[in-house]
Order: sequence, then C-alpha cells, then structure tokens
Amino acid sequence: MRMDSFRSRLARGLLGTVLMAWCALGFAATIEVTDAIGRKVRVNTPVQRVIVNFNYEEFTAVAGKEAWAKVVGISRAPWEGWRPAIFKRYAAVIPNLQAMPDIGHSDDGTFSAEKVIALRPDVLFMAEWTFKAMQTARDQIEAAGIPIVVVDYNAQLLERHLASTRVMGKVMGSEARAEELAQLYERQYKDIMARVAKASGGTRKKVYFELGQAGADTVGNSYSGTMWGKIVTLLGADNLADGKLPGPWGPVNAEAVIADNPDLIFIAGSSWVNKPKAVKTGYEATPETTRNSLAPYAQRPAWAGLNAVRTGQVHAIEHGLCRTLFDYVAMQYIAKQLYPEAFKDVDPVASFRAYHEKYLPVPYAGVWMLGIRP
Repeated sequence: MRMDSFRSRLARGLLGTVLMAWCALGFAATIEVTDAIGRKVRVNTPVQRVIVNFNYEEFTAVAGKEAWAKVVGISRAPWEGWRPAIFKRYAAVIPNLQAMPDIGHSDDGTFSAEKVIALRPDVLFMAEWTFKAMQTARDQIEAAGIPIVVVDYNAQLLERHLASTRVMGKVMGSEARAEELAQLYERQYKDIMARVAKASGGTRKKVYFELGQAGADTVGNSYSGTMWGKIVTLLGADNLADGKLPGPWGPVNAEAVIADNPDLIFIAGSSWVNKPKAVKTGYEATPETTRNSLAPYAQRPAWAGLNAVRTGQVHAIEHGLCRTLFDYVAMQYIAKQLYPEAFKDVDPVASFRAYHEKYLPVPYAGVWMLGIRP
C-alpha cells in the first residue's frame, strides 16, 4: 500500500512538472473567445505574431508596452498619418514601432489581405468599421487560417467597450490588466451617468460641437447620433446638430447655430499637421496656444450675441478623446460644464493623468480640454 501511494504521488508530481514545463515553453493551446460583436473566434495561444489594425492606445493599455514586441504589422495611416505627434511619442518608447510594416487602411483603399497573410500573424485585431468595410479581404484572411478578433470602441456602447477590452486581454494573456481596465471604465461611466441623472431635469442646455480643423472662417463638421453628438445626448443636453444634418456628421448651417443660440460651444481640436488654423490640443499644446487658436471661433462676428460666447462657455477639446477606452475623461469634462455643482469634485485632467501614469508608456503632457477663459 505504501509503495502504491508513493507511486501515485510520484506520478502526480511528474505530471505537474510536465504541465508546468509545457506552459513555460509556450506550447500552443487553442482557446475560444467572444469578440466585441459577439463572434466566437478560436485562437492558438500564446500568440507570438500579432497585427493591430486600429485602437493602438487601447491595445497598449490592455496588453502593456512589452506586447508590442509581438506586433508584426499595423495600419499606419490612422495613427502615423492622422496623429503624427502622438505616433512620434509612442515610437520613441516602442523600439519596433517606427519601422513597423504597414498593412494598409480601409478608408483610402490600401488595406491588403495579401500583406496581412504574408506577415503570418497568429491573430489580427480589427476595428468593427474596418471589418464591415472589408468583407472580401477578411474572407481571404480567414481562409488563410488567420483568426480575426473584432474590437469596437466606435459604437460608444458600454458593453462593447468592456467586451473589446476583455477580449484583447484574453488573447494577449493580460486578462488581469484588462479586467482592471474594464472595471475602471465601467465604474467611471456609471458614476458619470448617476451624477447626470440626479442633476438633470428642468431646462435642458443646448450644446453645439464643431470640428476645429480648418479654422474659424470655415464651418467644420458637427455630429448627430455619433461621436460628440452621442455624448451630448447621453449627458442629458440638447445637441444642436440633431435634425439638421443629412447623415451622422456634416456642417450645420451657420444661421441655424445663431437661431438656436447654444448655451455651450465645444470646438474639437488636435495636433493635425498642415492645419495652421486648427484648434491646437494634445501632448504638445500649451494653454496659451490652445486659447489663441480657439479665440477666432469665439470672435466670429455673428457669434457675439450667443449665450455661450457671452458667458465664456466656449471650450476646446481633443478630438481623439472621443470613442476610446479613456473617453470617460471627455464625458467628465463636458458634464462638468453642463452640471458644475454635480461634478465639482471631479477633475477630468487628473483622471487622464492617472490613466497615463498607470496604463500608458508615455507621460501625460499638454492640453486636452480647456475653456477659453483662464
């Protein structure tokens, strides 16, 4: 009996040692994950070769800076092309980013299934809007045995934000970090909505959003039912663009803005290149440069009598804060202007700084949201 017991313990010990060695050596195990749009996808893990089509900062936050050592391709245009100042900061701390192979981009027709397949990834993380637009390409990629995991922060739905964060964590082996981020986002989102529910009621404030890319002498896009328009509605205000656009975005007639007389005006800025008249926000902006670039909007001759201009409720906000894993900081800022008493203890800048310090490899700097009055 003692010999049998000894042999049993020895067998269990050897089995445990083999299993630990198997895991340590990185032998593949196939897992099934559910992506942001409810698709069941089978992925061989641990993944060693990854392609990221979009949501680069979300991927970094969830998987960690070190996960970029496994990335073998990206769609460069939406990052390096659209936001070069941000790309430059990440490239300075991620060694392989500057020379990262480009798989192309759906919006300009350069997305290439052939390039994806040639890079032999274990998984392709693809934004939902790219997934919808590139059916032929995605069929070719999946036929080559490459799993596509869809992530979606653009829908601005709490459940998709959470699902996208968790599925990236599961695929990348960073589930604890992903869960922490998902819980952070859900907690902040629900706190905002609870404060709004208590504070709202009575007269709803009218809000006008405009993309401040081309300068004050050009009427930029506004948004209805999506992006900033969806946030404004979610926060219990009246979005001036609703009912005035033929689609989800476009310029609102200048006379309609004057007629509706908004209580708050937000001009979305960024660090766009070759846009000298744009509202300047982002890592390299200062309060002075942001306010100086915002001033021409407030000084539009026809706007002098608007409530928002008379009361100093004209604000710059970084366009890239919308539809992200950290978009709750933009929601906090807008809500704080709508309901100052309900959000008096909320500091959106401190929220964004804390997010950087804990989850991003680049330090917080610059100006991301700021009122025209010091």
